[in-house]
Amino acid sequence: MAKLFLVPTPIGNLDDMTFRAIKTLKEVDFILAEDTRTSGFLLKHFEIQNKLFPFHKFNEHKQLGAIIERIKSSQSVALVSDAGTPGISDPGYLLVKACVDNQIEVECLPGASALIPALVNSGLPTDRFVFEGFLPQKKGRMKRIEALINEPRTLVFYESPHRLIKTLEQLKLVFEQERQVCVSREISKLHEENFRGSFTEAIAHFSAKAIKGEIVLVVEGGKNKEAKD
Repeated sequence: MAKLFLVPTPIGNLDDMTFRAIKTLKEVDFILAEDTRTSGFLLKHFEIQNKLFPFHKFNEHKQLGAIIERIKSSQSVALVSDAGTPGISDPGYLLVKACVDNQIEVECLPGASALIPALVNSGLPTDRFVFEGFLPQKKGRMKRIEALINEPRTLVFYESPHRLIKTLEQLKLVFEQERQVCVSREISKLHEENFRGSFTEAIAHFSAKAIKGEIVLVVEGGKNKEAKD
């Protein structure tokens, strides 16, 4: 059946690729990839020989119409990002919305994501949480952080290695000093690290070493002063 498949790919360890993901990528008519070089390596590793086309934030608006028409003509397509689940801080939302608007079936396979392992590893409450993704790089950054001061749920952010220290310092400046944070990096890879402690301790730890890999920050929720029993 012609439809859009969202196919998660490993965030580090290739053994996290599911049998269902491999089967789907082999059977669809074509594959859309955030970076064809990265996905090309993955496909080669699993002996997947299928047509691969670029689909990323710089061309997704331009490509939408043609992709929708191909699916309407009874072609099935799979969307993959460089790592993890498409649509989670990666291209995917616009294509899914376009498919929904055109009554095209969308199926998201379960699979790898940095969000859930980091949250569960953190030791912080997991029953209720807020995923904030990447903070704005410049304009609106501090305003976004300040808006979360009284958020009682556990907070989850994505961050890049070169902005980690800056982000920790800004969170320390705005939030309560005693709040706990877990910094997870290189999830599922050989040198995976989950550092737990205060903002001050995390800043000291990561300032003393070279930081590599994508980062997930899990921050203890605030004490909502307006909350009532």
